[in-house]
Amino acid sequence: MPDVRLASPQGRWILLTTVLGSSMALLDSTVVNVALPRIGQDLDADLAALQWTVNAYMVTLAGLILLGGSLGDRYGRRKVFVIGVVWFAAASLLCGLAPNAGVLVAARALQGAGGALLTPGSLALIQASFHPDDRGRAVGLWSGFGGIGAAVGPFLGGWLVDGPGWRWVFLLNVPLALLCAPIAVRHVPESDARSGARGAGVLDAEAVDAGALGAKTPGRAPRGHFDVLGAALGALALALVTYALIEAPGGSLFVGPVAVAGVAAGVAFVVVERRRPEPMMPPDIFASRQFTAVNLVTLCVYAAFGGFFFLSAVQLQVVAGYSALGAGTALLPTTVLMLLLSARSGELAERIGPRLPLTVGPLLCAAGMLLMLRVGEDARYLTDVLPAVLVLGLGMVSLVAPLTATVLASVDVSRAGLASGINNAAARAAGLVAVAALPLVTGMGPEAYRSAPAFDHAFDRAMAVCAGVLVVGAVLAWATVRRPAPGCRKPECRRHGSVVAPPLEGGRRG
Repeated sequence: MPDVRLASPQGRWILLTTVLGSSMALLDSTVVNVALPRIGQDLDADLAALQWTVNAYMVTLAGLILLGGSLGDRYGRRKVFVIGVVWFAAASLLCGLAPNAGVLVAARALQGAGGALLTPGSLALIQASFHPDDRGRAVGLWSGFGGIGAAVGPFLGGWLVDGPGWRWVFLLNVPLALLCAPIAVRHVPESDARSGARGAGVLDAEAVDAGALGAKTPGRAPRGHFDVLGAALGALALALVTYALIEAPGGSLFVGPVAVAGVAAGVAFVVVERRRPEPMMPPDIFASRQFTAVNLVTLCVYAAFGGFFFLSAVQLQVVAGYSALGAGTALLPTTVLMLLLSARSGELAERIGPRLPLTVGPLLCAAGMLLMLRVGEDARYLTDVLPAVLVLGLGMVSLVAPLTATVLASVDVSRAGLASGINNAAARAAGLVAVAALPLVTGMGPEAYRSAPAFDHAFDRAMAVCAGVLVVGAVLAWATVRRPAPGCRKPECRRHGSVVAPPLEGGRRG
């Protein structure tokens, strides 16, 4: 049993290194959007290249995050976490030195692969290291400090873009990694599925027993094989579909065959997962109607969020004339509201049930996006931008905590970590598809972000589309979500600040 106490020097070192690690990924998810217009100008990149700058990272992260969590169980959670930190930093360095858009996109894909090791690994170390009496508080502190990192991201990113330049948005990760990795090696104890430290990953020992990766139990070496084929097919399907959507406006002859290949890869992924004895994403977990329903709501909600945060940072700079710092700061209230109120929202949902919050939340977010239609040339922050951002933030507060709680409550407690990992991956996949599809749906040309009138017109249509998707999510929630059974698993991450995905939760606590 893990026995590190939070108040001990080692406990504080563990908390510091996990916060630093998760903050690297959270910062990256919020700062890059603010830098996109300047990246396009400096690298002479078209809109498709900017889409790929966001989506290359999301494709590998969403496709590999489930596998990344299980690698720590097999080979050591500290080892995999440190590898993720170093990998992420090396890819960030390559991003910062990229001479052209092609190299930047490739580096972003590598960065996402590092993030797939790093993101679940930070929570895994906390779950595996701390004494059970301190674990809940440690997770809460990790989640809260990580949320602060997410909140600082847009402000810091804007300051860097306007100051030393957009490359420092990526180079910033290097000194963070140089601080994080040595602390982890020196102060964090190693653990894996054989050590008896349970509940320490997106796919923990109990989740694997339930069919995630094959049978293994604490104290016994895991047997079976990783579902590398499933992970590869999932990532390939996302990459091919994303390529088809992004390149479709150019009329390339390859778009049709690539789209068909992407759908075929998706079908192959489902077939492989159904037939493998040790699937990465066990199909039987979707036998829970509540789990399936809340993931459909997740797809709608995070597709809209992904599209909004990709386009709004550009809209504020290209059309409204804001600086990068001004654009980043303008969107800050959404994260601040989530940090301040998400815990109370979760408590309210526990009393009244998740159905109403998961219905009202998306509707509030839809209203916030429709209010963004007021943001045009010379938009005033207090009268045009802030009302939209506040309404959107209140909607996110209303739905994110109940969403996570409903996911965890919809499956057996032994599969809570797996359920959270699937839900997190679904949210990221929805966001990347939205970033790829919205310019196509709204008629944005390759040079749209260089023309304020053209981008403004397409942005208005995009906000209407996002609002419509959120309304669909609200209707789904009202029609399908029900109150969980008493005594079900409740989230440990009470405070959450990320706008790109719901919080990850570990498995059963030992």
